[in-house]
Amino acid sequence: MQLRHKIAALSILPLLLAVAVVCALVIVQNQRLGEQQAQLIEASILASKQAELKHYVEMATSIIAPLYDSGLDDEETKQKVLAALSRFSFGSDGYFFVYDQNGRNLMHPRQPELVGQNLWDMTDPNGLPVIQALMQSARSGQGFQRYTWQKPSSGQFAAKLAYVVMLDRWGWMLGTGLYLEDVDQAILKVHEEVSGGIHTTMLAITGVALVAVLLVFASGLTLNVSERRLADRKLQALTQRIVSLQEEERSRVSRELHDGISQLLVSIKFQFELASHQLVSGNPKALETLDLGTERLAGAIGEVRRISHDLHPSLLDTLGLSAAVGQLVAEFEQRSGLKMLYSNDLSGGDPEDSVAVALFRVLQEALTNIERHAAARSVRISLEGDDASVRLRVRDDGVGFNPRQLDNIGGGGIGLRNIRERVEHFGGRFSLLSAAGGTELDVTLPARAG
Repeated sequence: MQLRHKIAALSILPLLLAVAVVCALVIVQNQRLGEQQAQLIEASILASKQAELKHYVEMATSIIAPLYDSGLDDEETKQKVLAALSRFSFGSDGYFFVYDQNGRNLMHPRQPELVGQNLWDMTDPNGLPVIQALMQSARSGQGFQRYTWQKPSSGQFAAKLAYVVMLDRWGWMLGTGLYLEDVDQAILKVHEEVSGGIHTTMLAITGVALVAVLLVFASGLTLNVSERRLADRKLQALTQRIVSLQEEERSRVSRELHDGISQLLVSIKFQFELASHQLVSGNPKALETLDLGTERLAGAIGEVRRISHDLHPSLLDTLGLSAAVGQLVAEFEQRSGLKMLYSNDLSGGDPEDSVAVALFRVLQEALTNIERHAAARSVRISLEGDDASVRLRVRDDGVGFNPRQLDNIGGGGIGLRNIRERVEHFGGRFSLLSAAGGTELDVTLPARAG
């Protein structure tokens, strides 16, 4: 996967994740609100039905009150009470029922086949012993009981709420009930409305998410084009800089070869030719001339070694970073006349070759900047490290500068930019503090390149 695709994915995936979380929260919250609304509606309807049932039972007891309160307990009076109750009905499925304390049905106007049967152990489809539960509610005075009963008008089982009271003198249980289909329908309607609301909300969120994804994609595409153009310009500038640096380095090496080694070799050639003529002519100064030529040859060899050391210090390969830095510090002190204080503590051993070369080049750049710009009298260098990292600190007592104006430093601040780029390449840390009275460069690189 290309980098721009990864960036686009990293931009869109969190958005989609956030949308998914919002959708989940909306669904959970809507369902919770739906359940609460359904419970409120159910409670409200049940309260209304309870009041209605209580009212019906009070009407029934008031109708039979003259007979029941007469004090007569004969069979004829009881039959008159049952007949009066059987004629009292409401709605298509509203009726009264009477059971004795043993669970025997005494009256059921809508299901006469139950009259006379002992239904004490009868259970509804949910396993509830209906008559026992009704009798317990009547005796406790609570009166209300929910159960499932066969609806006379349809023959189907449906949820029912009953209210029962005891006629204690006769040991009868009198009650009536209302079927709760309207409660189920109201709750079903609430659930349907909640589902519809969730569906509508999901569509709205999906639409918003789609628009957002398109905007992110369009913004990413625009940014990608802009960044690519900027990257191309930076790459061109970097390429040009590399070419310029290569040309500068070639020019420097060319100058040193021409102005140093070439002149020395020409001088040596003349000395050896002069010594040859002197030997032929028997001049006693021939040996002195030959010694001078040999001395200049040694100087040429030293110059070649110096140029080779500048291109790549051989001590890095043979004795390691601390020795190479020590030689560089000694040569810089001899050349510049500055007082050099060098300490090293590489307790973890020398770092990886590429890291050692990077630190060496950083120190070269730092010393070159000090020599050209700092007007310092002394330089303190410390090199320390362990198995994980290596730290190089370079501090001078020069005039200092403003680190924020690197681009205005002589030479365009190329040396400091080179240091920063080397550090960033290895994922290290770079710190530069400068003020009147001194500058401190602090570089930390991992001991092993990742």
